[in-house]
Amino acid sequence: MGTALRFVGLGWYIAACIVVGVVGGLGLDHLAGTRPLFTLLGVLLGTAGAFYGVYKLMQPMLKEYDTKREDDGGSA
Repeated sequence: MGTALRFVGLGWYIAACIVVGVVGGLGLDHLAGTRPLFTLLGVLLGTAGAFYGVYKLMQPMLKEYDTKREDDGGSA
């Protein structure tokens, strides 16, 4: 159950990063009078931030998996 909750949290994290990027880009486009420029940049930055965050959040889970695998004799 704990692993499933971690993955649900990762999904929400990805969604939040992308939504914040889009909303921020739309706001900047509205203020600057440029239509797709900041929205696209927001999507790209939000997506990049989401992937980096997922990478950092997954590291402890992967280390835990490797430790369990080594304790079981190295077979997956």
